[in-house]
Formats: sequence, C-alpha cells, structure tokens
Amino acid sequence: MKRYTRTGDKGETSLIGSRVEKSHPQIEAMGHLDELNSQIGLAIAHQEDETLRIQLTKIQHDLFDLGSELMYAEAPPKMVDLSIVTELERWMDEWEESCPELVRFILPGGSVAAASLHVARAVCRRVERDLAALGVADRQLPYFNRLSDYLFTVARYANVVAGVPDQEYARGAAVFQPKRKKE
Repeated sequence: MKRYTRTGDKGETSLIGSRVEKSHPQIEAMGHLDELNSQIGLAIAHQEDETLRIQLTKIQHDLFDLGSELMYAEAPPKMVDLSIVTELERWMDEWEESCPELVRFILPGGSVAAASLHVARAVCRRVERDLAALGVADRQLPYFNRLSDYLFTVARYANVVAGVPDQEYARGAAVFQPKRKKE
C-alpha cells in the first residue's frame, strides 16, 4: 500500500463526515495530541524505571483512543471509558511517595528523563486548552488535566531515580502545604 494519497495536497483533510481545512481547530488539536504522544514516546526512551515505561506506553494507547473521538465532524460516539482518570490518580499517588516534599514551584528540567516528561506535560496543557476551546470534548478534559499532573509527578520521580534534585524557583515563596501525617 502506498503511504501517500495526494488528497491533502490542496490544504484539506478529512474528519469522519466532512472535509475541512488543515488549519481547522479540530485538526490543530489532533496535531497537538500527536505531538504529545510523540513527546511521551521520547520520554519513554529516557526512562530507566520499567513500571514507568509500562505506564507511559499505556498512556500512549489511551491517547490514540481519545484522539479517535476527535476524528468526527459531528458529536463523536463516546468510545473511551474515562475510568482511566482514576488510574492516573492512583499511579500519581504511588509515585509521589518516592518524591521529596514539594514546598516551592520548581523549574522544569533536571535529568534528561525528567526534562522530557516536563516537555510532554507542557504539550499536554496545550492539548487541554485546544479541547476546552473546541467545546466538543469536555468529557476528556479531566483526563488531560490529570495527565499533566501525572507527567509533573513522574518528572519529579525521574529526577529521584537519576539522583538529581528538583531546582526550586529561586524567587518563589513556599506555596505548598506540608503533607499531614496520618494519625
């Protein structure tokens, strides 16, 4: 099968049910979602922790599923079970136990593994903004909101694994409340 179709040579592409300009906001959102998935792929290549690699690969599959809902010109069928939001929360809670207490804002970076996750987090926020602007994927917003939190958390964990401390924002105040000890 040939990889090229020539159907997009004049600046149009297909959604299910319609042809649209390649600059259409829905196509823009799908492009950013593809960029997010690619950034996560790059982040996987830099991770040492096998459990983290497995989780990130599952997220890549989830992103393909969520992207399939964006392929419809009209209201898409609900194809994705958003219990995956709860899964992200559970994973985050587990990773956070290995991270030092967060007191101030931190700068994105540290190890290459962490920096790649921070880039994915920033792209995830862009996807979230795209979806909010479209208004067609409101039900997906909790997933992308939680995914960006997850990527932040695992970026911090990747720095722990690499033995690289998070770099606090130098001019920031202590903004996070200390964890309460369980009684």
